[in-house]
Amino acid sequence: MSEKKVILASTNKGKLREVREILDGTGFSVIPLSETGFEGEIEENGSTFEENAFIKAEAVAKALGVPVLADDSGLEIDALGGEPGIRSARFMGRETPYSEKNAAILENLKDVPEEKRSARFVCAMAMVYPDGRCLSVRETMEGRIAYEIAGANGFGYDPIFFLPEYNMTSAEITPEEKNAISHRGKALRKMAALIAAEQ
Repeated sequence: MSEKKVILASTNKGKLREVREILDGTGFSVIPLSETGFEGEIEENGSTFEENAFIKAEAVAKALGVPVLADDSGLEIDALGGEPGIRSARFMGRETPYSEKNAAILENLKDVPEEKRSARFVCAMAMVYPDGRCLSVRETMEGRIAYEIAGANGFGYDPIFFLPEYNMTSAEITPEEKNAISHRGKALRKMAALIAAEQ
């Protein structure tokens, strides 16, 4: 079976690595945006994860004339009213290291009891075809905000996202364990099935 090439509209190296790991063995190979010749900034000005995923995928699909996959994902913290939410990458500024972002969140929640530290990672994924057709899925990974930064795996907010079933953060479990349960893993597997059904 020949591999199906999928362009991923992302420049996030951690996200690209995860997508490749999750799709390994499914018959899909991932082409990063940096290898497509696409130039230009994509303004993610949607009001939902789904809108932002569609905006990214549509911009690249229109420019290149090929099907493009994009995801928009982030961390929703109930005690912060769902923040940082769709602003997860822009929270405190795009250039701010996640070590600082994570420390700031822990400081904001320092007086919040365990039962009110619920949170989830959300992943909305869109596959846009040059003719305008769009496939869309949304998945979540539920957990809570830890009391301290822990773990060196993963990226972004993983070191403060505590998974009660593992008694560890999502930066402490193995990449294989994370991909099996993560918002992005679940969304990608569902999307891969939808794309395969289109063939």
